[in-house]
Amino acid sequence: MTDEWKAPEKANADNNGDDRSWKLLEKTLLASVQEQRRSRRWGIFFKLLTFIYLLGMLALFSPLMDMEKSATRSGNYTALIEVRGVIADKESASADNIVSSLRAAFEDTKVKAVILRINSPGGSPVQSGYVYDEIRRLRALHPDIKLYAVISDLGASGAYYIASAADQIYADKASLVGSIGVTAAGYGFVGTMEKLGVERRTYTSGEHKSFLDPFQPQKADETQFWQGVLDTTHRQFIASVKQGRGDRLKDKEHPELFSGLVWSGEQALPLGLIDGLGSASSVARDVIGEKELVDFTVQESPFDRFSKKLGASVAEKLALYMGFQGPTLR
Repeated sequence: MTDEWKAPEKANADNNGDDRSWKLLEKTLLASVQEQRRSRRWGIFFKLLTFIYLLGMLALFSPLMDMEKSATRSGNYTALIEVRGVIADKESASADNIVSSLRAAFEDTKVKAVILRINSPGGSPVQSGYVYDEIRRLRALHPDIKLYAVISDLGASGAYYIASAADQIYADKASLVGSIGVTAAGYGFVGTMEKLGVERRTYTSGEHKSFLDPFQPQKADETQFWQGVLDTTHRQFIASVKQGRGDRLKDKEHPELFSGLVWSGEQALPLGLIDGLGSASSVARDVIGEKELVDFTVQESPFDRFSKKLGASVAEKLALYMGFQGPTLR
């Protein structure tokens, strides 16, 4: 009887041993897989770190390389500054970027003249005004260095505001020039809210604090006030253009120049909006007499370009949600 029970006990012992072996093997395999995953993660991390490091070095040394190239040039040249896209803070055509480029160009002893190559629909009146004032200041400090604005596809509104501060303006015969006006746009959702049965609850301190709220009906006195703000900005714009263009502007014969309309370059020439037809290269060659162009445009770092792609700031999103948009020279 004892011998009969021993055989099954031995079999069970062998099975338990096999189970332990399989469990040990399973743990070993799992540990190996986890180690491989961990190694891959660290590999990705170090590759990303290396990429960021190289990107940082590129951002650091690119401006230095451009400065070295400029410094090694033996003769004189024409400085080129791009004004491309919407003129606004934090954009490539911000006042900070354009003004920094202008100062660097005017302070370079080898620069014979400066060309602002413009392709912009306009933008912030504040940013445009900053650039306008700085151009006039730099022209007064450096009277021997002329500044020419050259409009390519589009030089409208705030972009033309900037151009009017130049010594002369050139454009292609098919360029769009002008749009001397101010706009501020938004939406009204009052009717939609009523149809949906949604009630808007706004709590403010100040009678007119929420006068631009798109979810509330407009009030006549607030609309009149806002129109006054736009009219004031428009008058400032007109005064600056007249100051910059002087007697060349045929505004007395053509009062519609300040109506917000745009003209082709060919049409703009007899109106006094521009001084001639040409491109940046032709102006450098035929007007300035120094055909070599050196780009002084402030370049964004790769990090700046990457951060912009991540999206707008919370404040900008909130302003958009509230339906607020400040005056725009367009």
